[in-house]
Amino acid sequence: MSNRDKTDLMRLNGARADSLLAEPDHTMSPLVASFAGNAANSAKAAVRRSRARPELGKLLRALAGKRNLLISTHRYPDPDALASAWALSKLLGARLPDAKITVSVKGSIGAGINESFVKHSNLKLEPWSDEELPNFDAIILTDVQPHLSYSPLPDDVEPLAVIDHHRTGHKPTSRFSDIRKDVGASCSIIFSYFMEAQEPISPDLAATMLYAIESDLAGAAGQPGDLDNLALSSLTLLANPRKLYQMRYAPLPQIYYSCCYTGLRNAVSYDNAIVSHVDEIDTPEKPAVIADFLVRYEPVQWAMVTSLYENRLVISIRTRCDSVMKAAEMIQRLVRKIGEGGGHAAKAGGFLPLETGDDAEIDRKRKLLRRRFLRALRIKSTPGKRLVKTS
Repeated sequence: MSNRDKTDLMRLNGARADSLLAEPDHTMSPLVASFAGNAANSAKAAVRRSRARPELGKLLRALAGKRNLLISTHRYPDPDALASAWALSKLLGARLPDAKITVSVKGSIGAGINESFVKHSNLKLEPWSDEELPNFDAIILTDVQPHLSYSPLPDDVEPLAVIDHHRTGHKPTSRFSDIRKDVGASCSIIFSYFMEAQEPISPDLAATMLYAIESDLAGAAGQPGDLDNLALSSLTLLANPRKLYQMRYAPLPQIYYSCCYTGLRNAVSYDNAIVSHVDEIDTPEKPAVIADFLVRYEPVQWAMVTSLYENRLVISIRTRCDSVMKAAEMIQRLVRKIGEGGGHAAKAGGFLPLETGDDAEIDRKRKLLRRRFLRALRIKSTPGKRLVKTS
């Protein structure tokens, strides 16, 4: 790439969101002009689709007259959840200048990818307090629904608005709900609101949103929808490249690698499925990261990873199989009558509550999950083969 191309691309990366809707600058080199033209077409398509589904307008009408807003997401949030809440707060701040907007999450943000993301994205999170909930005029949930176990809200508190992309068996009862099961990341939905409003996205916020969408679509199980692809292509031009690099390659603590080692050491394959277990973890993100890695093992199409967290047996499911069964359906089979779970076509998660938490109970429930998993895939329960040989 020529120096002129590099200069043009750097200039494009600092562009405003609304500049994507303009025709490409023909003073650019042919390479960059072509790149800009493709991005402009993607942005125009995003605007057209957003105008065809004007969800932001409905949300703003629901928030009319509200002056004290809380935006939150699921407990122990991942980058997609955090970025969705933060980006929405920025958008509503521009559209509702008289409203006070608080972003707060319930539960710790464990060491590793999530903690690094918060640091480099400059999210401003307020401390959580159940006692303060009645003082808010409106509560908005992103990347979670109120009936799910990881919702931050008590059962008697109903959010005014819910924005999510997970498959569940429940119908939202909130005044405003935007549930898009065909979208791979909640942050892509928030991106569509920016396009609907033609609101500029700053380079730092674009980097935050882009990384969040990338991380939620990461791994062989990631399945971007049309809106995800439009968001990715548009945000790539807007993102602060230095900020994006910091997020993608943030230093990770030793415990992250310990979990990965344990997950690999305990992995056992059964025909086209692989199963692993990690004992205590510091954040629920760990089994998902390991499952993303294991499902890429060439002979398998399904991965299940379990782990222990806060007196629960946490489960992560991944698949790169195009069969009729979806990961969300698989997790429902696994936790039927004994736990909770939900997810998407290729990614799902859930948990089983533990009564005593002793080794016997954990071993019994792990074996039950493995039997249900293999039975659902019509795989005979055999000793299996270890992925990594141990001495």
